[in-house]
Order: sequence, then structure tokens, then C-alpha cells
Amino acid sequence: MIRYTLKCAASHGFDSWFQGAEGFSALKAAGQVRCPVCGTSDVDKELMAPAVRPARKAAVGRAGPEGGADAPALSTPATELEAKIAALRRHIEETSDYVGMNFAAEARRIHAGDAPERPIHGEARPEEARQLIEEGLPVAPLPFLPARKVN
Repeated sequence: MIRYTLKCAASHGFDSWFQGAEGFSALKAAGQVRCPVCGTSDVDKELMAPAVRPARKAAVGRAGPEGGADAPALSTPATELEAKIAALRRHIEETSDYVGMNFAAEARRIHAGDAPERPIHGEARPEEARQLIEEGLPVAPLPFLPARKVN
């Protein structure tokens, strides 16, 4: 297996794994290598550097679990898209009630008028979400997982 750094015609960068160079070429020729952002199949390999671990002595004294002092913090958005998703998450958490795994039941209660109308978010199994859509309830999946409270 080999990981290639790829870029589409719209300059969206992403990584993907392939069986090898021949595997990449075959999938690209078949139009099966697509940009995850815009969906185009006009994708090419980018210049890549080999992943070489530094010697133990060189890594001593550097910050972070990977040894790089300039390693990005995982809690801060690395791209504009990640920043927008983080802002969307903050907005939803501030302006709606989290109802957890009771989302389907609470959405039905609100739709029927048995509960006060308000924006809610929560979790539902795929079949529950499908049923809500078939019943005509206005629901949509969110591009993030709910925050889990841990001890």
C-alpha cells in the first residue's frame, strides 16, 4: 500500500491510499479517483517527500507527541472548511437543545404539537432518520459528531 498526496484541478489537496503506482493509474483511468470536496475526476499526484523519522537524538527536546515543535494543534482548525464546520457546530450547540438518542421521538412530538416547538439536535439510527424523512419531518444530518461527556 502507498499513500499519495493528490490535488484536483480546483486545487483541493487530499491524500488517498492505493495498492501501488499501477493501482493508482488503473483507478484514475477508470475515473474512480475523485476529489472529496468538488467531486471532479481531474486529479493528479502532487510532489511528495518520503516519511522519514528523525534520529532519536534529533527528536529530544522537541514539543508534541510526534516530536515536531511546529506540529499543528489538533484542537484548532487546519483549513477554512474545518473552521466553517467548527463555527456551524458552535452555532447549533448554542441555539438548539441536545436531546441525545431521543431525537426521533422528540422530533415527532414537536411535529405533532405535543412538545413546544424549538430547534433540537441529537442522534438517530439511519433507519430512524429515514422514517422521519418519509413522514415529512424537516431533518438533516450534521457534519460532525456530538460532544461526548467523559469522566
